[in-house]
Amino acid sequence: MKMSREIRLRLMTEDDTDKIVAWRNKDFVRRNFIYQELFTKEGHRAWIENQVKPGYVVQYVICLEDGREIGSVYFRDIDREKGTAEYGIFIGEEGALGCGYGTQTAKAALACAFTKLHLDKVFLRFLSDNISAWKSYEHAGFKLTDKEETVMTMQGERKVCFMEIDRPSWESMADKL
Repeated sequence: MKMSREIRLRLMTEDDTDKIVAWRNKDFVRRNFIYQELFTKEGHRAWIENQVKPGYVVQYVICLEDGREIGSVYFRDIDREKGTAEYGIFIGEEGALGCGYGTQTAKAALACAFTKLHLDKVFLRFLSDNISAWKSYEHAGFKLTDKEETVMTMQGERKVCFMEIDRPSWESMADKL
């Protein structure tokens, strides 16, 4: 896949259910998630009804300049009082992997988090062996914390690492991004 110059984020709608479920169920996506169970259309619709509509989650579809849609990015467990949320992303089109879209998406999503959602801190979790995700998050400004945990996945026991970025850190680097 030829790399597009920029990505664009658009809010996910119920009409995106089929593609979100298909992307999320691809093996190369699932193996990099802590929650690895297969998604269903019913489960995704329940996610929209119980998480997105009440405002606990804001989810976007990642779009390339040429109109192709390649994945999704979201903020979950949004705590408006504390100003925090958890970041998550998946690229569902295999040809779009390794093209820098994850880093571009993280940068665009963080701009939304701090300017539109008015968050003060964004954190994320990732499986420690997902090195490309780790590098992407670092390029977007996330910093590794010393918090770790171990989870059981379909591949066995795996280590989970945590990263975060706060508003002042983002603001100080936003001009450089």
